[in-house]
Amino acid sequence: MTTESLPRTPAELGLPDAPVEAGPADPAVHHVRAKLDREIRALLAYEPGTRSGADPEDLHQMRVALRRMRSVLKLSGTLVGDGAEPVRAELGWLGQSLGEVRDYDVLIGHLREVIADFEVRDQPAGHRLVARFITERATAKRRLTSALTSTRYSTLLREVSLLTRSGAEVPEQPHDLVDGLAKPHRKLTKAVRALPADPPDDDLHALRIHGKKLRYAAELAQTSAKKKRAKRIKDLIRATRDFQTVLGDHQDAVNAAERMRSVLESADAEVGFVAGRIAERELARRAEARATWRASWVAVDRAARALPA
Repeated sequence: MTTESLPRTPAELGLPDAPVEAGPADPAVHHVRAKLDREIRALLAYEPGTRSGADPEDLHQMRVALRRMRSVLKLSGTLVGDGAEPVRAELGWLGQSLGEVRDYDVLIGHLREVIADFEVRDQPAGHRLVARFITERATAKRRLTSALTSTRYSTLLREVSLLTRSGAEVPEQPHDLVDGLAKPHRKLTKAVRALPADPPDDDLHALRIHGKKLRYAAELAQTSAKKKRAKRIKDLIRATRDFQTVLGDHQDAVNAAERMRSVLESADAEVGFVAGRIAERELARRAEARATWRASWVAVDRAARALPA
């Protein structure tokens, strides 16, 4: 399939001119459909920038839109029919390609900032180090471009758009999206309580994913809540965002340190020296995040428990 034949606009996917809206009086299924409608429009809007690579933020926002759709379908997909789970799995396929490039963007951007603070004599070696990852990113970007020009991607877009249609009726199920926040909050609480005093890095990364799911669920629930509940949900969204930031910094530091270790075997002495300096900084950043993440978790837990019944 050629690029020209792929759907690139909401109209080409059969979506209405204006985004779908849902208010507190509407049933939960309307809110789920409205959320999917908003996010697929966002995904389409950021796709051209993702393809061009001019601004890494476009790829980041496209990935965020995709993750929100996956989260909605995981939490409330049964409301829009049996097709939700296959679509969620396909979104995961696309997410892998977006995530691979995004990880390089984060790493390269951070390394450039760190190296800019080094002495002038270490700058050339630092630039050679960054160039390695730029080359690797180019390979990952080619894989992403291939995915975005595939029939599989075109099919995925159409399947998501079908889930947004009010005409695709399913039996209305009693479902309170605000009450539904209890489940992701329980899972996050259970994961926190299961951690040892000095958790493995992978466990903290998994904890961040739990927090992200709670945040996305809260964003969905906010549109269905009346004024008092909506304000409390806003507090929860803010707390989960802070929680994600702390654990995201931790994961970025872990990944950067591991990348520095990976280059040492083949690096020349000057690049190896710079990589060692960077690794030391990243381990310090990791330690800082480990010292603060529990306080951010307390804020999330407090905000979740404050939600009025």
